[in-house]
Amino acid sequence: MARIVLKNPREIEALRQANHLVAQTFEVLEPHVKPGASLGELDRIAEDFIRAQGAIPAYKGYAPNGVPFPATICASVNEVICHGIPSQRRLREGDIIGVDIGVKLNGFFGDACYTYVVGGVNPQVRKLVDTTRECLAAGLAVIKPGARTGDIGHAIQTLAESRGFSVVREYTGHGIGQRLHEEPTIYHWGKPGSGLRLVEGMVFTVEPMINLGRPETRLLGDDWTVVTADGKPSAQFEHTIAVTAQGVDILSL
Repeated sequence: MARIVLKNPREIEALRQANHLVAQTFEVLEPHVKPGASLGELDRIAEDFIRAQGAIPAYKGYAPNGVPFPATICASVNEVICHGIPSQRRLREGDIIGVDIGVKLNGFFGDACYTYVVGGVNPQVRKLVDTTRECLAAGLAVIKPGARTGDIGHAIQTLAESRGFSVVREYTGHGIGQRLHEEPTIYHWGKPGSGLRLVEGMVFTVEPMINLGRPETRLLGDDWTVVTADGKPSAQFEHTIAVTAQGVDILSL
């Protein structure tokens, strides 16, 4: 396992500023997420705003798999779980779209995801989105010094499965700081009391991906877009947090 870098108060404040910019970008995008909007236009709005604040889109050109990601946001519609590439596709009434935003500001990264509902949606899909949001909250609620990463995953998995949904296994939360992806790895499923012990100064994301159907995934030929294997909808919410002596500090509010 790579070394886990504990953050000092100055670094946590810098991370808060980067993540605050992510939160502002969601506010800018929200009125544009409606039937008829193209994913490419949402991407342009986000990039223009981020660059106007003196920051850099963190995902654009990012290539851990050898294939540079071509856009500022990940735009994941309906059965797309994560890493959807913005295109000229237009949103339709009843869609859901997970928008994942990363920025680099003054050398530190911010990262968060929000699933928008486009107009009126199927009640079961609405329940999926609401449950995913609640799963994130359940995972954050157990974070404190001395807790373990498995406690986070267990809280998320227990709630999701109690509602009849499933948790994606292959894609996880991650440490974040002066690199976009650091240790530790945060699984969204697990056993209580298992995994790495949390200590003050850790900064990482919690980003459950919850499926309406089965948990299996499929990677498309662009080497980025991940979809549900059964074609049913998926939702995701994500925050970047810091572990403090008092518990959890949500940096991306």
